[in-house]
Amino acid sequence: MSHTSDAERSRLDDAARAGWLYFIAGNTQDEIARKLNISRPTAQRLVSLALSEKLITFRLDHPIAACMELAARLTERYGLQHCQIVPADPTSESSSVGIAEAAASLLEQKLRGTEPIVVGLGTGRSLRAAVEQVPRLNCQHHRLVSLVGHISMEGSASFFDVLARLSDLVQAPHYPMPLPVVMPSRAERDQLIALHPVQRLRELAADADMTLVGIGRLDENAPLYIDGFISTGELAELQRLGAVGEVTGWAFDAAGRIIDGGTNHRLTSVPRPVPATGLVVAVAMGLSKALAIRAALRGGIVNGLITNETTAKTLLDLG
Repeated sequence: MSHTSDAERSRLDDAARAGWLYFIAGNTQDEIARKLNISRPTAQRLVSLALSEKLITFRLDHPIAACMELAARLTERYGLQHCQIVPADPTSESSSVGIAEAAASLLEQKLRGTEPIVVGLGTGRSLRAAVEQVPRLNCQHHRLVSLVGHISMEGSASFFDVLARLSDLVQAPHYPMPLPVVMPSRAERDQLIALHPVQRLRELAADADMTLVGIGRLDENAPLYIDGFISTGELAELQRLGAVGEVTGWAFDAAGRIIDGGTNHRLTSVPRPVPATGLVVAVAMGLSKALAIRAALRGGIVNGLITNETTAKTLLDLG
């Protein structure tokens, strides 16, 4: 056991040294191989390990003028309290590259504050990617609260639940919602949300100083459907009712109005006040999500946005 621990520590030491030589000192991988007396493939693996283990992290501190202009235009159009536009990688197929890092930076900034705050959290791929970028902190004076359940009707949990992971990283008390996202009937939903612990959680979420949410589409690739939280029939019903997107499970139409019907009547998520109260920042990007993002902005479901420049331009073009 001790030998394994020592070997792992030595490997990370080597990765940190290689990462420093590459990213900080500006050495090529051939130079690193020569200086550390290792092969070039080993040098390449060590540099990659330094990144994957977050031994080396990066932040873009220079404000890019084009992104700032897009943020200003979106802020003016939708009356946003927070808007950050990151550069786009035209060759990347990632749904979170850039915006995850920006959301992590915002989270870190808020959590480093000395004044106690409550942070409300949705779930999803973008938020999960963002949480993985947050450094380890000691934030016991803050509280983290979930806005949405993370269990399907079959009992399986969402892989993209972020609350426990963030709590582990920043050592802040967290208040999970261990409930199915959607209940079979409205009556059963009402019974669950009437429970005292759930009511306490909802009260805490209502007082959130900042909320981070994802925005889901409601087409055939809807995350709620793909991840098993709603059925084919339930998705079709939401589409028939005019739903174009969802935030923490709450489906809304193209004007940003919360749908009165469908799974919204059986949803256990914390209700979405419209217009949003407090700072509610959506972390989302992609042309496939543009209509849903625009609707959430138009309806005031969110009053903050972190996205990339391609999505921002599309939102402005849509009007």
